[in-house]
Amino acid sequence: MSDQPSTAIPGPDGELRCPWALSTTEYIGYHDDEWGRPVRDDRGLYERLCLEAFQSGLSWLTILRKRENFRVAFQGFDMETVAAYGADDEARLMADAGIVRNRAKIEAAIANARAALDLPDGLAALVWKYAGDEQPAPATLADVPASTPAAKALSADLRKNGFRFTGPVTAYATMQACGIVNDHLADCFCRAG
Repeated sequence: MSDQPSTAIPGPDGELRCPWALSTTEYIGYHDDEWGRPVRDDRGLYERLCLEAFQSGLSWLTILRKRENFRVAFQGFDMETVAAYGADDEARLMADAGIVRNRAKIEAAIANARAALDLPDGLAALVWKYAGDEQPAPATLADVPASTPAAKALSADLRKNGFRFTGPVTAYATMQACGIVNDHLADCFCRAG
């Protein structure tokens, strides 16, 4: 059982925040300035989808700390550039200690760039069509699901379109990160913003 509080708690500035955000300064910045804020561009959504896939089985903090390295390694997550990657690029990425060196995840990032470029209306349009009615604000961390029916449908749609490493939990984490759902706790100051 976690000893982390389950309701919003005051941060160093006195503002109430989701408790997961207070364990490191990296989390505070990510929580306050990015998590749950709407991302509506294809490149931004592609980056978050890739990072969520790389996070699978790891701590999100590991990904946050390597994020700039990922951006350099994947050339700003430019989908056309990544879609053109070949064997030499895969070898370069596998040798890059600044990122998570997992062959399946690297291959998925490349395949997902190609799949995103093949979407007739773009990645943002596909992902945002799963935004639904606003659910009641979660009061505690226990009220935040790992996945939802909408995330399962998004995952299936992504897979149908050739995406990899986009299971329902990864799809839901992307939805949370990109503001498609708002899972800031009810008392969190970010809920209003």
